Amino acid sequence: MHTENNLSTIIQYLITHNITISSAESCSGGLISKMITDIPGCSTIYPGGVCAYSNEMKKKWLNVKSSTLEQYGAVSAETALEMAQGIRNVTGSYYGISTTGIAGPGGGSVEKPVGLVYIAVVGPNYQRVEKLPLNPNIPLTRATIQQQAAEYALHMLYDSLKPKEMQNEV
Repeated sequence: MHTENNLSTIIQYLITHNITISSAESCSGGLISKMITDIPGCSTIYPGGVCAYSNEMKKKWLNVKSSTLEQYGAVSAETALEMAQGIRNVTGSYYGISTTGIAGPGGGSVEKPVGLVYIAVVGPNYQRVEKLPLNPNIPLTRATIQQQAAEYALHMLYDSLKPKEMQNEV
């Protein structure tokens, strides 16, 4: 899915359209931030991000509700949505993106297996949460789950923003 050119195209699109974004990451461990900040010129659209791995930090830094974590768990569509809303509110970015999931190799269960990841994109009058569609041709390792989550989050953001005629460009 990801190539350097595709990511560069996404960031250039955001820069050209002056669309600011911030990231709230759990399972991707800051990889979205790294991917964005690897592209020259990103400072005009990326004020920053947070790697909130623990529930305490999700609550403290991103204003994720305790009730959400108790009812749905840290790995849930509801938590991903609150994380994205939280980072958007904290940074004042136009869009917030988030990832939360189980990167493994441990920590999974029957209900929430290793590889389960939720990604959210939130903007003005817009919110979208998706379960990461893992690529079955890539072995499920911690690194590949994190990579797929970060790439999918950025593509999900881009697909949400770009005009329909550009949908197949990246």
